[in-house]
Amino acid sequence: MKTTQLLIPTLREDPSDTEVISHKLLMRAGMIRKIAGGVYTYLPLGFRVLKKINQIVREEMDKAGGQEVGLPIVQPRELWDQSGRWQLYGDEMFRLKDRHQRDFCLGPTHEEVITALVDGEVHSYRDLPLLLYQIQDKFRDEIRPRFGLMRGREFIMKDLYSFDVDEDGLELSYRKMYFAYSAIFERLGLDFRVVEADSGAIGGSSSHEFMVLAGSGESVVVYCDQCHYAANVEKAESTFEPAEHPVQCPAVEVVPTPGIKSVADVVQFLGVDSTRIIKTLIYIVDEVPYAVLVRGDRELNEVKLKNHLQGMEIFLAPEDMVKELAGAATGSVGPVGLKIKVLADLEIQGMSDAVCGANREGCHLVHVLPGRDFVPSMYLDLRNVEAGDPCPHCQGELRATRGIEVGHIFKLGTKYSKAMDAWFLDEEGNKRHYVMGCYGIGISRVMAAAIEQKHDENGIIWPMSIAPFQVIIVPVNARDEQQMNSAVDLYQKLQQAGVEVLLDDREERAGVKFKDADLIGIPLRITIGPKSLKQGKVEIKKRWETENELVDQSSIVEMICALAANK
Repeated sequence: MKTTQLLIPTLREDPSDTEVISHKLLMRAGMIRKIAGGVYTYLPLGFRVLKKINQIVREEMDKAGGQEVGLPIVQPRELWDQSGRWQLYGDEMFRLKDRHQRDFCLGPTHEEVITALVDGEVHSYRDLPLLLYQIQDKFRDEIRPRFGLMRGREFIMKDLYSFDVDEDGLELSYRKMYFAYSAIFERLGLDFRVVEADSGAIGGSSSHEFMVLAGSGESVVVYCDQCHYAANVEKAESTFEPAEHPVQCPAVEVVPTPGIKSVADVVQFLGVDSTRIIKTLIYIVDEVPYAVLVRGDRELNEVKLKNHLQGMEIFLAPEDMVKELAGAATGSVGPVGLKIKVLADLEIQGMSDAVCGANREGCHLVHVLPGRDFVPSMYLDLRNVEAGDPCPHCQGELRATRGIEVGHIFKLGTKYSKAMDAWFLDEEGNKRHYVMGCYGIGISRVMAAAIEQKHDENGIIWPMSIAPFQVIIVPVNARDEQQMNSAVDLYQKLQQAGVEVLLDDREERAGVKFKDADLIGIPLRITIGPKSLKQGKVEIKKRWETENELVDQSSIVEMICALAANK
């Protein structure tokens, strides 16, 4: 392809409404354009990247035994009522009515549709296991679409669903996808980590996320420095070793703390360490109030709380409700004497001589001893794990980094097949519900995540496997006949060798061409100029390196083919 024939509307400045680097660079490189909030058009270069990601995903899904299908975007409400998710999915679901006033949605996911398909077509254990996948647009009405392709309303996703006769079969399908996903992200050339994760609204018994490591990632990932344990912060397990001997503690006392609300205020006013403070938060879970306790230097993990209580709706109680339940405002609330259920993080049971709110305005309690002065309903793992905490599986220490979720695999079990009464006949002729798994990759998100991980001040640095073109040839002066003849000759030879090559034949200054080549992230740049031609050489620049290299014209095709093949 020649640049003069290609639509590449590059920009010199960052658009004003862009926030993260991938959004800025995709816009500046002329790869996407915004048409509405969270909705984007893909231009030729961007679409070439998507096609390459799709191809890698398809090859690995097919290799693992997957069969590609095409499922409808528009889905009837009846299917979602069967699974019980029409209301559960909430406002993120795009809902619409047809001319007969029947309810439909634009598919945010396809568990219901695929379960209905298999239930209608597969009736015997002999037809199982079954792995069906699709690559398709999904729609979710994000309350605040942002970060370009990272969190959009319309996005491209690969989702595969497994159907097995039993849990052993599901385990095998799950392992196939685990290794297939690992192969995909290795082929994509991305630095990633597989972490234990929360199953969220999809449901199921267990799940893993595939996280592309990047400083701009929305998710915090913790991992062990000695074993293979890794998890996102929502799922990461904390540990607690109880004291061997009970600790003596003076009788509890009330102390005035006028105007003192925050943990930092208490630390300064009373001169105690934050590790001695019991932080009390009032939460409403499915309309039931709970007092939730964590140590003063810790943060509550709402996902863990919700999962422990198997709650559908969770929120922090508003101030007027806190006063009604505890008799004091937030900051003066504590567990001693509370009339609602108290849930305490594991670390609370190891505290003594602690400080907490007194349930009286402007007062705190000192010398508090859990188990003596109050007894929680349960001790649970409720806090966020932090770097430096001990690994729950070995003697290692946990470290933290940030990541971008690009893939998620779930063991669904019979969650959907039971709800929708989808079954097959086993060897004895008995009805059995399918045991299912669900496996997703955000195709368009992978595109953005790759840029978040691989870029510099000049632009994108695409991995060879998904770059829109592998090579760009830049003649310094397009009006110079000798330079252009050499460029065209090399261009044709590389094309014949199967290399994806772009020829910048524009009558622009060399500096402009170099800047555009760096911006759009082509891995290899070949510069043809008057000085190098006199020496029978061309100049090659690898996008991920700073130095140029002079190479004999006679060997450049062989060298480029070797570099392009090393994906």
